Amino acid sequence: MSILEIAETSSRQCKTTVVAPEMLERTRLWSIGALSVAIVFWGANWPIMKAALAHSSPLWFSAIRFLSGAVCLFIFEAARGDLRIPATTDLPFIASIGLLQMMAFTALGALAMTHMSAGRSAILSYTTLLWVVPASVLIFKQRMNFRSVVGVVVAAAGVVFLVDPIALVHRGGSFLPSVMLLGASLCWAICILHLRHFKSSSSAYALAPWQMLLAGMILALAALITEGPLPGDGTLVFWSSVGFVGPVATAFCFCAVNAASTWLPATGMSLAMLGVPLTGVAISAVTLGEQLTPDLIGGCVAIALGIILQLKPNLKGK
Repeated sequence: MSILEIAETSSRQCKTTVVAPEMLERTRLWSIGALSVAIVFWGANWPIMKAALAHSSPLWFSAIRFLSGAVCLFIFEAARGDLRIPATTDLPFIASIGLLQMMAFTALGALAMTHMSAGRSAILSYTTLLWVVPASVLIFKQRMNFRSVVGVVVAAAGVVFLVDPIALVHRGGSFLPSVMLLGASLCWAICILHLRHFKSSSSAYALAPWQMLLAGMILALAALITEGPLPGDGTLVFWSSVGFVGPVATAFCFCAVNAASTWLPATGMSLAMLGVPLTGVAISAVTLGEQLTPDLIGGCVAIALGIILQLKPNLKGK
């Protein structure tokens, strides 16, 4: 079973009326396994994007990312005979994922990263937990047991420790990149809740290329207007970065994560995604020489502990 077929199967079987329990469990495990791989790849994606932004402008690089990812998936689906025109009922999911999770999240992250380190950018952009938890409890009436509450509190404390606005002021930093990254996390939080509590007619795998095409086209138009003609310098760093962020960090990772969103509770999904900045911080320190300060180390430890507390399915509700 290919990695994209896993994403397709997991999403499709969530809507199946009668499924053999062993098949459902196997698909769930495949989906969670693909999510784990995606978390590692997305962690690596932050230092790669940071390096690439020295060779391209933020919006153009974001546009190239999604357009190349869309091309990969269109070719893959056409070769398998799976390419379909989306149903009308799928349009809200194409709009929410394409415009919020893909276009807005990526553009805000790329723009902010021109003023902030890759590791810290990754951490702030993955604070979806701070938005998802109150929405899940207050709007969707999701119940949380004691272990879940402790995990959320510990992870949230780690995020606050990492943001450290007092230290940010002392370093002479600007709050604007932080605000942009928190806005990016809000966009993704909305999508997590949308995918968890509402079901599309088609699978995450089937909708992904259309979502990427929408995001890529709007980003390309915005880049042309604000940044001028494509500024990529054609170096090995530029093209190797495109080769990773298009087929791997976009085509595969978005399919895997969106498919997993149909299985995991929204708060659990937000906690799982905090593994991305942990990976991003570690890889950025090794590859870009970014300093591992005490606040980074302490915050990462707290986030990791919060994730560990959520490893067993312990959230009740929809």
